[in-house]
Amino acid sequence: MSKGVTISQAATFAGVTVKTVRHYHKHGLVEEPRRDSSGYRRYGSADLLRLVRVRTLAAAGVPLAEVGPLLDADPEQFAVAIADVQRRLSEQIEALIARRDTLDRLADGDGVLLPERARAFLSRLPDFGLSPDDVSKIREGLVLTRALVPGGFDDYLTRVEHALHDARFVALAKRSWEAEAWGPDDPRIEELATATVEHFLANPELLAILTSLQGPSDDDAARYRIISDYGNDQAPAFARLTRLIETKLRAAGVPIPR
Repeated sequence: MSKGVTISQAATFAGVTVKTVRHYHKHGLVEEPRRDSSGYRRYGSADLLRLVRVRTLAAAGVPLAEVGPLLDADPEQFAVAIADVQRRLSEQIEALIARRDTLDRLADGDGVLLPERARAFLSRLPDFGLSPDDVSKIREGLVLTRALVPGGFDDYLTRVEHALHDARFVALAKRSWEAEAWGPDDPRIEELATATVEHFLANPELLAILTSLQGPSDDDAARYRIISDYGNDQAPAFARLTRLIETKLRAAGVPIPR
């Protein structure tokens, strides 16, 4: 009578699949038994014990590359190695908890993309006559700004918040959003650009809204351009207005990246 059990039985007894047993063989974690006279590989009690130990360590989160050395380690080495695995697993758990918290905030819309202060700012905009569509576009612009210029975002938001107390600025901003629906050759675009630049030049604190997003490097200039160009592809009139404002500001000596 042949001693031992087949690979199928060994897998069942060890609580794994035949494919997993073969995977352990491939990685040298469990020695593959020789074939008996009938041509079958027979697994004995030592093989099954090894299978169970490998399965237990792997299920606990020990990488297969580390399972072999662990099984061959002395008690002190084993304890040190297990402590290291526990530390890494704890770090992975913390990372997963952080991901879950991020998903929870995502369920709240802008919770993960914008801080509470920015969301409070957005909630005030309908009081200034901005439509939900306008607020949505401003929200997207703030998300982009925060992602590209995280270090300057708070200063930028502070300056925009202060600008809301400027009735003329608010009126010009609302007019700019209305300009999206105009044709790109509408003469009102030139008039609006001139009025906007005149107001900015008369109120230097407003210019800081633009300069707070700038920096000395080429990358900083590229970030500014991406933010400035946001939405221009979808609204040719708005794109022309933006370009006219920037051109007029440059002509007045205001440093605006090209």
